[in-house]
Amino acid sequence: MADAQVEQMPAAPHTLAPDNVPEPRVQVNIDWSQVDLDSIELPEGEDFGILSDDDQEEEEILETNTGFGNIVVVDNLPVVAPEKYEKLEGVIRKIFGQIGVIRERGLWMPREDGGEGKTKGYAFIEYTTPQEAQTAKEQTNGYKLDKSHVFAVNMFDDFEKYMKVPDEWVPPEIKPYTPAENMLAWLTDDRGRDQFVIRFGFDTEVFWNDARLGKPDPVYHRSFWTESFVQWSPLGTYLATIHRQGAAIWGGGQTFNRLTRYIHPQVQLIDFSPGEKYLVTYSSHEPSNPRDTQRVTLNIFDVRSGKVLREFKGSADDFATGGTGGVAGVSWPVFRWAGGREDKYFARIGKNAISVYETETMSLLDKKSLKVDNVMEFMWSPTDSILSLFVPEGGGGNQPARVSLISIPSREELRQKNLFSVSDCKMYWQSSGEYLAVKVDRYTKTKKSTYTGFELFRVKERDIPIEVLELENKNDKIVAFAWEPKGHRFAIIHGDGPRPDISIYSMRSPTNVGRVTKLVTLKGKQANALYWSPIGKFIVFAGLKAYNGQLEFYNVDELETMASGEHFMATDVDWDPTGRFVATSVTSVHQMENGFNIWSFHGKLLYRLPRDKFFQFLWRPRPPSLLAAEDEAEISKNLRKYSKKYEIEDAEQYNLSSAQDLEHRRKLIDEWKSWVARWKQMHEEEKAFREDLRDGEPSEDEEDLETEEVEVEEIMKVEEEVISYGFEQE
Repeated sequence: MADAQVEQMPAAPHTLAPDNVPEPRVQVNIDWSQVDLDSIELPEGEDFGILSDDDQEEEEILETNTGFGNIVVVDNLPVVAPEKYEKLEGVIRKIFGQIGVIRERGLWMPREDGGEGKTKGYAFIEYTTPQEAQTAKEQTNGYKLDKSHVFAVNMFDDFEKYMKVPDEWVPPEIKPYTPAENMLAWLTDDRGRDQFVIRFGFDTEVFWNDARLGKPDPVYHRSFWTESFVQWSPLGTYLATIHRQGAAIWGGGQTFNRLTRYIHPQVQLIDFSPGEKYLVTYSSHEPSNPRDTQRVTLNIFDVRSGKVLREFKGSADDFATGGTGGVAGVSWPVFRWAGGREDKYFARIGKNAISVYETETMSLLDKKSLKVDNVMEFMWSPTDSILSLFVPEGGGGNQPARVSLISIPSREELRQKNLFSVSDCKMYWQSSGEYLAVKVDRYTKTKKSTYTGFELFRVKERDIPIEVLELENKNDKIVAFAWEPKGHRFAIIHGDGPRPDISIYSMRSPTNVGRVTKLVTLKGKQANALYWSPIGKFIVFAGLKAYNGQLEFYNVDELETMASGEHFMATDVDWDPTGRFVATSVTSVHQMENGFNIWSFHGKLLYRLPRDKFFQFLWRPRPPSLLAAEDEAEISKNLRKYSKKYEIEDAEQYNLSSAQDLEHRRKLIDEWKSWVARWKQMHEEEKAFREDLRDGEPSEDEEDLETEEVEVEEIMKVEEEVISYGFEQE
């Protein structure tokens, strides 16, 4: 075969990446006339000898099926005579046909005497999909046909796996211990920097945010690391990636070694528990019958061991109640975790019930769900095992809507508020669990329009008092609402025009401790989103998408604007976990200006990083501080004393950067001088040649040369035209 150069981008498997990320293109530079196609031999294996990037990390033996994954084996069937064969076959088809479609000639019960005698007490059933077979195994294993016959159902693939088990136990090979990287080492960065991860095209990059240098400091880069998206765990310990076979987590501050795999084929979504002890994975599968809904599988894994602790399966309709978002009509996250890092409870909403599970047993709390008729939505307190739930009006409007607070595990109702003429309701918890705001949309008396008000719960106070807040113009549309993290203030964007107003309120103030107080209303702002600093005090008013990326950095303590800026076509705004920096980004929803900007908390643009096909930016979360609240208050009080150290370091870094810049400029000047010297030498070496071109004239000084002007005539165009003088006779 003639020499050929092939440039090929590895084909990426089906992913959840944004629609505007193009499929890989293959460029082939081959003269096909010189190719002997009969001499081409492809490497063995389905992958043609090309290992995926994930397989090259670590050779592991994964369990794979043999191609018979849609077949189940049913044991402990009645042994019947030939005349009762058809009756038993009908019973088996009726039981197993309810679960999925049995293929034509897909039920076989072996018989004695060459297939003419009694049945042997077991059968093989072939479904159209492996998912149906798996469901049949789960739902019918242990099924009691009668007192003497209890089904034992297994997957056909399992038999070959068990047959390969050796008769004698062989001790496993003990691998030598290799110390792993400290998972929290990144928190000890001597410059106190934070990390972030970005996704663009098929690449993933992790950076340090180095504001002193005015650019990001690369940490890790990898192509085809994930097949859709990446996700940090809530405390920043792990980075999760998505693959066809399941999910994986990686850790460290520099190397990002793979720690654990979670086998869940065709996984689409994942969710960590707040304390990083558990991982929920989600997938959906098309049904064999087009009239049926999609089948959904949810697994709950132990993060450290990778073991499945609980599996949930059903139709998409079973998991579509409550909430918004998700895929295939399923609200996400399906399971919501109780507040705090204990990861003690998780819950999901169902029809007329909220199912609360204990993680210790992975079973229902008290073996029963919390019955709540017509429950529409629920949320956990971010810090406590308290549920807030919303029930709409019932009985044709005769039963009022209500919001309730319920303590878990006692199921005691702590507080209830009845609401009338309710159109819709949305709940907002403050991050410390001290306050709950309920936005209530109510019908007017004519039922032709709605207006909005807020019910404000003081959850940590005695008897949980409730205040009602109505805007000056009750008909204003609520564009956005956001609590100050760890604080007592909240902001609202309200209004119907292109320039709505922004109002900031406080749940307490020096003059009015027990009542909500309006601090300020800012008129006519180009904003449709609110982003509080994670430490409070500062907020960014952002005009995203249709507002073309208008940004206003506001100091709520001083009630003044610190700076205004613009990131054209910005789609996202993200504060870093320390509240020192803000990232604004343009994802590949737009076809141009993709990339991100980093700003200081007071609105100074520090640097930009453009990236084509950019679609994900995530700061690495930090775990909560180990300092007590009193210690943090003492540091804040004496901040100037502590800041001197960092001011000295900043000055040293500035001087170092200045010295590096001077050295760089000096190097450029030296390179320029060297280049000029080379050209002067070349000019001197070619002197004789140039003199020969001047017919022996030695001087190259223009003043010594004689200038002679020569006029040259040149015919540009010739045209013939008949001119009439008026003497022609008619």
